[in-house]
Amino acid sequence: MAVNTTTLIQRAREALLKAYAPYSKHPVGAALVADDGSLYAGCNIENAAYPLGHCAEATAIGSMVLAGNRHITHIVIVGPGEHACTPCGGCRQKIREFSGPEGVAITICNNDGDVLLETTIAELLPHAFGPDNVQETNR
Repeated sequence: MAVNTTTLIQRAREALLKAYAPYSKHPVGAALVADDGSLYAGCNIENAAYPLGHCAEATAIGSMVLAGNRHITHIVIVGPGEHACTPCGGCRQKIREFSGPEGVAITICNNDGDVLLETTIAELLPHAFGPDNVQETNR
């Protein structure tokens, strides 16, 4: 079953509404589709001890992994305001882990669902270190 971008945007917008962002007041939602067509959503979850929070992309990826999927084909990120809410460095690495070196489509929208940026993980994280960089060595 193919999931279209409009559906992903709607799911990411719904996730944004469930974000727990009492400190930054910067709610973010994400929705991704795995290679089997399954759709997973996530929102950011802040914590009073700031480094312990979770990004929307990470919670969506965690849901995908928990369900047994391991490959993202498209991810949508929705943030507040009119700026492109691109993934942080850690989330770029997480997206790369589950997308392959060729990259995956990333759509960034505002909270109204208007597309602000269409890119790929390869463009956001060039020369990324990924699973294919880790090789067993004979000692």
